[in-house]
Amino acid sequence: MTQTTTLAPVAQLPDWARQQINLADARLGATAIACSDDFFAPMARLLDAQPAVFVAGKYDANGKWMDGWESRRRRGAGNDWCVVRLARPGRIAGVDIDTSFFTGNYPPAASLDGCAQGDDPDAAGSWQSVLPAVALQGNQHHLLALPAGGRETIFSHLRLNILPDGGVARLRVYGRPAGRAEAASDGLIDLAAALNGAYAVAWNDAHYGHPDNLLRPGRGLDMGDGWETRRRREPGFDWCVIALGAAGRISRIEVDTAHFKGNFPDRASLQCGFAPDVGEHALIAQSQFWPTLLPETALAADHQHAFDSQLVAHPPITHVRFNLHPDGGVSRLRLWGTAVER
Repeated sequence: MTQTTTLAPVAQLPDWARQQINLADARLGATAIACSDDFFAPMARLLDAQPAVFVAGKYDANGKWMDGWESRRRRGAGNDWCVVRLARPGRIAGVDIDTSFFTGNYPPAASLDGCAQGDDPDAAGSWQSVLPAVALQGNQHHLLALPAGGRETIFSHLRLNILPDGGVARLRVYGRPAGRAEAASDGLIDLAAALNGAYAVAWNDAHYGHPDNLLRPGRGLDMGDGWETRRRREPGFDWCVIALGAAGRISRIEVDTAHFKGNFPDRASLQCGFAPDVGEHALIAQSQFWPTLLPETALAADHQHAFDSQLVAHPPITHVRFNLHPDGGVSRLRLWGTAVER
């Protein structure tokens, strides 16, 4: 029998994590590059974007199959560790050290070291402590804010130290990418890309897929790799509010319904607003009245749509409200434009 757990629900995340992205998401390009030992479970699973699972009775050549990173039982001095190259160098607010389904084999404690952008992660002197040793419990999310002094440094790598050994299901690193966003050949940048700092603030429904999926690089892998709402049985339409990676003006919009064939939205529209310091609940209320960026426009199944001439002229914006009429699923949303100083 397979048991599943969930990521720490967004609604339950602390304030320091809610407006960040997971810089240790393998789907964004994060990689576990080295570890002291991963005899029982490979280090790559530590960064899996999906919640951990437990499969009763499943064993491999080395023992019980576990969904995470697990070292063998240490019989000498020292501790085990794993080095993660983040998807994008960034400033880190905190982490989630998730020991889901690790009960008699979780580490009693863990700490984190960081390697600053530009330093050599292979050099011992490049590492600095960013989170002192903290006690862990089994089968639990540990949402841990970094001390204030460590939040301003731009880190490219993190080293998770488990004390002394054991297993961790997932490592989530909540932070914001730093540095200049990469521009396309036409000079525009995707202001809605997670790797440029964009994130989903609020939504009315995410039954089949989270709005954060809209902001990932590349095209969707399947129908599960997008934002999809339940079938609407009442009047109205579905929506999500997205904070852009930087304030700017939008010149071109791409709406990709890849893999959504019998369940794509009939139409889509976007509204836009400038609300850099507005809280989540106020944003939800205000966004209903934001001016139009893209009027209601018909969509097609499994198709990449590009809109430019249909866009309404607008001043600099920090957020958009993406509306699905009446419901359905979209794989990716790209908002190409230019960043401006606030």
